[in-house]
Amino acid sequence: MIDFATLAVFSGAVLLLLLSPGPNMAFVISHGVTHGWRGGVASALGIGVADVLLTALTATGVTALVASWPPSFDVIRYAGVVYLLWLVFKTLQKKTLPDATDLHRVPLGRVFLQAMFNSLLNPKALLFFVVFLPQFVRPQAGAIGMQLMLLGGVLTLIAGVFHLLLGMFGGALSRFFARRPTGAWLQKWGLATVLTVLAVRLAVMSRPA
Repeated sequence: MIDFATLAVFSGAVLLLLLSPGPNMAFVISHGVTHGWRGGVASALGIGVADVLLTALTATGVTALVASWPPSFDVIRYAGVVYLLWLVFKTLQKKTLPDATDLHRVPLGRVFLQAMFNSLLNPKALLFFVVFLPQFVRPQAGAIGMQLMLLGGVLTLIAGVFHLLLGMFGGALSRFFARRPTGAWLQKWGLATVLTVLAVRLAVMSRPA
């Protein structure tokens, strides 16, 4: 239903947006460093599922409905801040983080859920899907809902590959830190710092005009 030229332009735009530093990039790399490549991959998969959910909600009109309610931006924003600060608290509670020989013991399901909720509780992600995807929809090309699902699927695929590569890069950094005496301390406080910065960023975020 969507011509190749439109998909090519859309894919290029998605890739350019992904290359600009953002909360998902920081989340994936920091968890890859903390939990090894498995943690990075789990984070990437969590974000991918969040993208699929947001695509489905956009195609059915739910995201537009939520975005049209003025308080929704702040409700989602503050829920995200509380969630991130809770993750900071849980991170700092740990005396040490797992070393390279114990990475398989990390509850990767928890990392997956953290990444998913971190993405879903970012109000700009919701607005992104509401504003960005419809720009590439052509009413004369067929059902709008199906076009939105296709565009969301392409976005999810591109973002998934991109975040998987970031997760693997974070895993390489994890092995680098594991060979240093202060590696566990740097991983722990590095993750706490990243999560705190993301929480502050979310707290001071203003609703786009």
